Amino acid sequence: MKLIHVLAVVAILTGLLASCANQSSSNATASAPASLYANAAPLDLRLSAWPYPYPTKEFKTSLQGTPASMVYMDVAAKGKHKGVVLLFHGKNFSSDYWAPTIAGLTQAGYRVIAPDQIGFGKSSKPNVPYHFDDLAANTKALLKSLGIHQVSVIANSMGGMVGIRFARLYPQTVQKLVLENPLGLEDYSKDIPPQQNDNLLKLEMAQTETSYRRFLQSYFPTWQPAYEKFVEVYVRVQKGPDYPAYAMTSVLTYQMIAEKPVVNDLPELKMPVLLIIGQKDRTVFGRRFAPPEAVKSLGNFPELGKKAQATIPYAKLVPIDNVGHVPHVEVPDLFVTTVVQFLNQAKN
Repeated sequence: MKLIHVLAVVAILTGLLASCANQSSSNATASAPASLYANAAPLDLRLSAWPYPYPTKEFKTSLQGTPASMVYMDVAAKGKHKGVVLLFHGKNFSSDYWAPTIAGLTQAGYRVIAPDQIGFGKSSKPNVPYHFDDLAANTKALLKSLGIHQVSVIANSMGGMVGIRFARLYPQTVQKLVLENPLGLEDYSKDIPPQQNDNLLKLEMAQTETSYRRFLQSYFPTWQPAYEKFVEVYVRVQKGPDYPAYAMTSVLTYQMIAEKPVVNDLPELKMPVLLIIGQKDRTVFGRRFAPPEAVKSLGNFPELGKKAQATIPYAKLVPIDNVGHVPHVEVPDLFVTTVVQFLNQAKN
């Protein structure tokens, strides 16, 4: 798709969505056209044509013995260098959603490494079992290749589970850990029945633009036109020939979350930890498979944040009112200010 045409489409979409900005997410869904991306070009498995906010590089590695490429952004600090920050993204996002965080951190003097984990974004998506420890090991290898020995970690959603395992496996590498509405503060395997890959794949292949938008809207108390890009990338992959492989990777990474709880790692985190918790977040991993009674007690992030703070030895909790699952997207300036203040503090 030519750049001029892309800009025209974006302008049209912005106009269509602006009228929905102040409505509830359910009203936004009801008023949205059946497809906003009918004329958009498909994306391939590696999102080759999808723009990222900073130049990307590629790290050659492997997963379960299968060769794989890990794509990442490495953005230099501005002014006096204070350290390196490593970012872990969530399951339904890629490293590009960290754009405002990267800008704020680099302005504050931090070099930022923002990888797409294997199985996500522009990185390879091999059809193999996925494990948090493997993702952590690949990330550690990336840091080693860059000559980086210590980092502070910021991790959102599923990335929180990767970040917790990374901190447990490499405690000498992690100076500070920021957990932003992380999954894994409760053990989903206790309430969510195991699911077969075939069933999960059928559900994934049946996803529509409308159903996917509705799913993402559950993360955000107020849906904004700017969030449409998260729907767009999914729909454009779905339009292309690589979607079955993309969907299968989603299934495999679902199983990783379902089968590899990290809640028991929380008491073993010995570095300073900042919990940033959007207070309107009620995300329940595998909600559709949970018994109705179980759902009532799951995903209460205000309570999960308090419990995690009491469990982690050196934890500070910052609740953010009227914010959902992705504070760094919803209130980027407040998020950056909060994180930089934490990073700048001397370790006790």
